[in-house]
Amino acid sequence: MFSKILIANRGEIACRVAATAKRLGVSTVAVYSDADREAKHVAVCDEAIYLGGSAPKDSYLKGDAIIAIALETGAQAIHPGYGFLSENADFAQACQDAGLVFIGPSADAIRAMGGKSESKRLMESAGVPLIPGYHGDNQDAQFLQQQADSIDYPVLIKASAGGGGKGMRIVEKSSDFIDLLDSCRREAITSFGNDQVLVEKYALKPRHIEIQVFGDTHGNYVHLFERDCSVQRRHQKVLEEAPAPGVDTAMREAMGTAAIEAARAVDYVGAGTVEFIVEQREDAMNFYFMEMNTRLQVEHPVSEAITGVDLVEWQLLVAAGQPLPMAQDDLAINGHAIEARICAENPDNNFLPATGTLFTYQKPGHSTFNITDVRIDDGVREGDVISPFYDSMIAKLIVHAPTREQALARLDRALAQTRIVGLPNNVAFLRYILNTDSFSKANLDTALIEREQDKLFDQHPLELSTLVVTAIAQQLASEATTQGSDPFSKPTGFRAYSDYTRSFSLVYDEQAYSARISNWHNASCTDSKKGGDNLSSFTLVIGKEIANTQDDSNINVAAQTKTVYEGQISYDSSDAHNHTLWLDGARISAQSWVNNETVYVFTDSGRDEITLIDIMAHVGEDTAAVGSLKSPMPGQVVAFKVAVGDTVKKGEPLAVIEAMKIEHTITAPTDGVVAELLFAAGDLVADGDELLRIDAEG
Repeated sequence: MFSKILIANRGEIACRVAATAKRLGVSTVAVYSDADREAKHVAVCDEAIYLGGSAPKDSYLKGDAIIAIALETGAQAIHPGYGFLSENADFAQACQDAGLVFIGPSADAIRAMGGKSESKRLMESAGVPLIPGYHGDNQDAQFLQQQADSIDYPVLIKASAGGGGKGMRIVEKSSDFIDLLDSCRREAITSFGNDQVLVEKYALKPRHIEIQVFGDTHGNYVHLFERDCSVQRRHQKVLEEAPAPGVDTAMREAMGTAAIEAARAVDYVGAGTVEFIVEQREDAMNFYFMEMNTRLQVEHPVSEAITGVDLVEWQLLVAAGQPLPMAQDDLAINGHAIEARICAENPDNNFLPATGTLFTYQKPGHSTFNITDVRIDDGVREGDVISPFYDSMIAKLIVHAPTREQALARLDRALAQTRIVGLPNNVAFLRYILNTDSFSKANLDTALIEREQDKLFDQHPLELSTLVVTAIAQQLASEATTQGSDPFSKPTGFRAYSDYTRSFSLVYDEQAYSARISNWHNASCTDSKKGGDNLSSFTLVIGKEIANTQDDSNINVAAQTKTVYEGQISYDSSDAHNHTLWLDGARISAQSWVNNETVYVFTDSGRDEITLIDIMAHVGEDTAAVGSLKSPMPGQVVAFKVAVGDTVKKGEPLAVIEAMKIEHTITAPTDGVVAELLFAAGDLVADGDELLRIDAEG
């Protein structure tokens, strides 16, 4: 076994490798960029060496610098993790040439399987089923469009050197082919430095099922069964589970055998994943080779959970020249495991990646980087910043149980106990997926999210009254910690001869509300159902602001307020974050955090947010300029779709921004004429930078 390894990666996977290395007594060397100087992976490794600038090309993609650091620190091997240089054949060869062990397959195996076109030709010669398509070297755009036309639509354009869901476009009709090909190639160059693509038939109602394989230097091969990764957005996985629902023993053995033969064909060594597209027919499921990922996968923990195997440990053992610890007959499936990828993104805004600070990051009871009922693998801590330079994943939440139904319940409960405040995230969205009929009943395919969109997007699981009361309780509890001891300074607004009344202004789901509490008092309640002496009660009235109207003389009439809720409310706050509410006869436990006036409310039923406006903080503020268009995220301008003087309609594409290796199209917020472009293609922009100006019509 090695005595020291360098981990050529960052974040969660760097922490994951370091955890197993530490358990095996292997020292670790971390490398870091400017953005990661204070990162978790830097703290958990035994040594940490500065690598370069924040952009991957200035740090984690600098293979020569990484090899030099490994040699200087006395590391014997380099673990590439996933992403960055993990599937770079030249880097693997350079490690070998420098006398270092690359913890992964040989450069030849990476080349054979890393190019999608070459790997498909190899699989075709080996008799592995392939889906119809063109995988050749002719990259002329018109030729590729002709191939797509002959295959028939829909087709999938896929970057030949791609992975991780990047560099992929579904084309529904011939007229869209060239534009989507150009977009795919731009993304492929940015992510992989190679714009070669392949075109293949897009299977209807497809499932994405993959096989975990392992090979050693002694000619031994095993597979560790299958994973279903069909739930995807932007061709990137959201939920993964093992074993795959509906796969019987015969299909499992056939796919496993095909995967091992694929690995054997290139003398594969180490951990790899053979991915299949599974076409679902009424009478059968047919599988077709899609690609092989020559590295450890993000979703490897679900395979670890059902087999009891530490796959990183196996990687280190095999790379050190030892044989596989187990034979195929020694491996068996135990129970069911599901992994949820928790990401900094906004599902309700086309999964737009988000950046910012993890103001609050609380997790359920769990293990870290080892097999148990609830496991969380992450590379961040509360207070860390999610930057625009790297992947948006915050953490992986993995659960294991005897059955799929129990695993679903366990995952839902764990997600309900996860609290993230400070930037948009998909925790609530993941819970919505779990509770759809499609997922709960294992009616799986890659279009599940689109099919269930009515139950997944723009959801509000909490009642308005719950949000308002929690926001008020949060505000009053916060005020109580800063007030003096005499009754006149208390947030109750003590009155000797009159009732107490207080008003609040709120915004929920882009609608303005007012709330008024009155006759507030301590209930001094001894009823065990409603707490003790700290219980507070008040009458709550919630009003909804109605848009201004005009009378017969076209004179504006003042906005009206319509009462939408009125009731007697009781609550008890143990601190500013933890509240027990009694609303309409129901007892509700809620937690809340405030960030920039927005109150984030969490209950067992879900999470939502409401803005409690501090009126004094906004005195004198100007409204935003009409017709301006700002970047919704930090990134790089890929292209402008319009020029100064162009007339545009609301929703028309204006610009393309690249962030976190994904392209995003910015659309017109209103009809108008383009007055000014404030940046050029290639420029870097910050979150909120004004990109262009539009003179609104009229």
